[in-house]
Amino acid sequence: MVEVREVKTRREKKQFLDFPVKLYKGNPCFVPPLYMDEKKIFRSDYVYYDTCEAVYYNAYRGGQMVGRISGILQKAANEKNGERRVRFTRFDSIDDTEVSDALFEAVEDWARSKGMDTVVGPLGFSDLEREGLLIEGFDELSTFEEQYNAPYYQRLIESRGYVKEVDWTESRIYPPEKDDGTLKRVADKLLKRYDLHFGEAKNVNDFLEKYADGFFDILDRSYDALYGTVPFTPGMKKLMIDNFKLIIDLDHVGAVLDSTGKVVCIGICFPSIAKAVQKSNGHLTPAALVRLLRAIKRPEIIDLGLIGVDPDWAMRGVSVAICAELERMLRAPGIRYAETNLNLENNAMIQNQWKRFREVKHKRRRSFVKKLDGEEV
Repeated sequence: MVEVREVKTRREKKQFLDFPVKLYKGNPCFVPPLYMDEKKIFRSDYVYYDTCEAVYYNAYRGGQMVGRISGILQKAANEKNGERRVRFTRFDSIDDTEVSDALFEAVEDWARSKGMDTVVGPLGFSDLEREGLLIEGFDELSTFEEQYNAPYYQRLIESRGYVKEVDWTESRIYPPEKDDGTLKRVADKLLKRYDLHFGEAKNVNDFLEKYADGFFDILDRSYDALYGTVPFTPGMKKLMIDNFKLIIDLDHVGAVLDSTGKVVCIGICFPSIAKAVQKSNGHLTPAALVRLLRAIKRPEIIDLGLIGVDPDWAMRGVSVAICAELERMLRAPGIRYAETNLNLENNAMIQNQWKRFREVKHKRRRSFVKKLDGEEV
């Protein structure tokens, strides 16, 4: 028999956080989140709780923990889209439908108690969190930004009546075959034609101070219609900036400005820290900090973070300037390739962008949806 408990005690919270690490112990593709960041979800002043409610459940059998799940009522997203949805996230389970059914039943009952009519996920508090269920690419190392899961999760979720809502693809990006400077020349011509230029900065703090406001404005407007996105709150902006300061380098960012100094396009990449946090299970031990600093200073893989283009400039091809910068990064000594992270499969603009490079699509993720009243989606 499976017992599902709402997470309340200190011990239950620790079990919730530790469960996926134990479940995937020894799996070379699993990358844990930073424990110090993940445990913030249990703080009353967590940055998302000004627009969200959340519930957390652990599942037990015979006194042993066998699964977990969280439900999120993202009020800002519901208001923006005119929906009554609860998101599920942080779902992990042994391969057992009795366990998964019990966990999803708990979230679905909670959703009904809040007056909601739909459950969707895996989606986090915002698209800045890990999202999407891995359905292809199980033998690939997960990026630090996204969650790994076993193949059987899809079967467990679909057996509960959930169906596909959207898919994302992930790609490994290499520089173009020919190193003939074509992309750079095209970018230079475009910058000259529209009187654009790259913004300068002395260091990361200077970059963020100068361009963060323009960056968030662009993201709010260019990402507004994308699946799962929510408007940035002051707390989300601060969280993002604090995280950026830890891992970005000036060599991996770029801001394109117009003649008045306004940001019209911006791109931020991260050195991959996936392997750096694996051995310590996400804990920042002294050894992990050494690995982390080494990965930041001498990266082999670049994770693509966020690329935003002012909607007023989107049809003028200005993103080619950021692509030229990406090619420069990819040709730097020691860099093997870049990981795109999640790209919506129906986002033609971003999907077409990678045709300028050598691309290997190697992962696919899915968000599922279920109507609680039994109606078809």
